[in-house]
Amino acid sequence: MREAIEASLPPATDTGATQEPNRWRGGAACTYPPDVPTAPPRLAIRRQLPNATDQAVVRDLTVRAFGPDEGPVVARLVQALQSSDAFAGLSFIAEHDGRPVGHTMLTRSWVDAPAALVDVLVLSPLSVAPEHQRAGVGRALVEHALAVADDDGWPAVFLEGDPAYYSRLGFERASARGFTSPSARIPDAAFQVVTRTAHQPWMTGALVYADRFWALDCVGLR
Repeated sequence: MREAIEASLPPATDTGATQEPNRWRGGAACTYPPDVPTAPPRLAIRRQLPNATDQAVVRDLTVRAFGPDEGPVVARLVQALQSSDAFAGLSFIAEHDGRPVGHTMLTRSWVDAPAALVDVLVLSPLSVAPEHQRAGVGRALVEHALAVADDDGWPAVFLEGDPAYYSRLGFERASARGFTSPSARIPDAAFQVVTRTAHQPWMTGALVYADRFWALDCVGLR
């Protein structure tokens, strides 16, 4: 999920013609097209069902999007998060003509604000099947997830990712909004947030990831 964001970041490595060259482990796997196209009209987004079929769909999409090296690790992260109390049922599958083409989910973390611990969400991962990348699927999934987060009253959504891509979806540098990164391994430009209607000015402080991110060592750049 890496992309050259600033001089301090390592260069991206191309993993193939259909695989995305930029991977950000622990953050959101994502396509980085030259623009952010509108999703195809035959795309539908639904909530993941709590059954073995959808679990297999999500695992397949994750492994294919991240590739054979990182895919299994990210798939284990998805499974671990969904089996923990960080999971709030906010997992979404994109389908094109009824066939699964993408997935993302939001899980609970916290902001250690001076006044109180605040429940927030982390968007991770974002997986799009290689043959459907650069077609607006990632954008549609992110926009849908953010709308649900707003409707459900969550104050903020965080991620690790490329600002050139996510800034066009409403995200901004989290440190500029008073938030502190959970790890020194996350470049400042990559630590991003979008606040929602429920956010209040006092809700700033250090982001605290759910423990599954740490248990699987899926935080920051590798």
